Amino acid sequence: MQNINKYLSVALLAIIITFSSCESEPEMNSQLEQIIQDSLAGEENAVDVVIPVDMSDPVSAEAIPDEDTSPITTCTDEGNNSSRQTDIANSVNVGTIDDRSCYANYTESTYLGKTWGVYNITDGSNHQDAPNTLQPRIERSFSRAQTTGVGSYVKFTGLVRILEAGDAVRDNDDGSYIMQAKGKHTGGGGSNDPAICLYIAKPVYGQNTNGKRVQVSFDIFREQINFRGGSGANGRQFVFLTNVKRNEPTEIVLEVGFRTDPADASKKIHYSDATIGGKEFNWNIPEPERGIQSGIRYGAYRVKGGRAQVRWADTTFEKIEKQ
Repeated sequence: MQNINKYLSVALLAIIITFSSCESEPEMNSQLEQIIQDSLAGEENAVDVVIPVDMSDPVSAEAIPDEDTSPITTCTDEGNNSSRQTDIANSVNVGTIDDRSCYANYTESTYLGKTWGVYNITDGSNHQDAPNTLQPRIERSFSRAQTTGVGSYVKFTGLVRILEAGDAVRDNDDGSYIMQAKGKHTGGGGSNDPAICLYIAKPVYGQNTNGKRVQVSFDIFREQINFRGGSGANGRQFVFLTNVKRNEPTEIVLEVGFRTDPADASKKIHYSDATIGGKEFNWNIPEPERGIQSGIRYGAYRVKGGRAQVRWADTTFEKIEKQ
């Protein structure tokens, strides 16, 4: 209701501006844009996304075999790892683990004839970093491409199933990241290890066959920088990509690297190209001349309310470096 009231307020202000102002159309648009921006500015990376309630196709009330249906807590005895590198021997998922959640450790399950990596995190469960600083995560990372020549890239492929994403009090805070493009840049500004873009799953709600309100699918957005080191409402923007059904195995390809600028062969493009469920979502990273790395992380990251549950199978990684 709070979200609806805010947008009604924005609409009302827009009407007032339209009928009471003698300013030009560009000036009116500027004022309206400022109103919207002010409503979004409350915290870093804030965004309001109106997620519809999908009542058309209720999901089964039966639990998925590898779904965690236990009560949501912050920490558990079995999940309270002392090292961020807590992993299992010969894990099927590639990459070096970064476990900053005391709720659960990485495990594996068998479902639909495949072995899946299990990534479960809960709100407030980061026991590795200083309290109230960084979000919980269980992610895997790879060595980065340290060269910027044309044809230098890193590439990740996998099969993902999303069972649950963060469900917070504020709509702004809903959702959890499933993967991200990373890379440092020259000239300073922003984090010491900046995220270039993050791919976030925001829950869409509906009913199960018992009439209970549940997450039935996930809208996937790319949270992308507007400039190197960008953060917050001015430094990043959210771009809707696609929707995936809950528990639906979805093919993923993420490639980050450098290619020739088709508009000027003397210049390069730094890109982050994703394919999600067969749909391509290519994006050129701002200020390519400042980029000095290409990197990828995946797993489950960020949960500002409730729990996130992500499953990964058939993961691969490739790195090519060219001067």
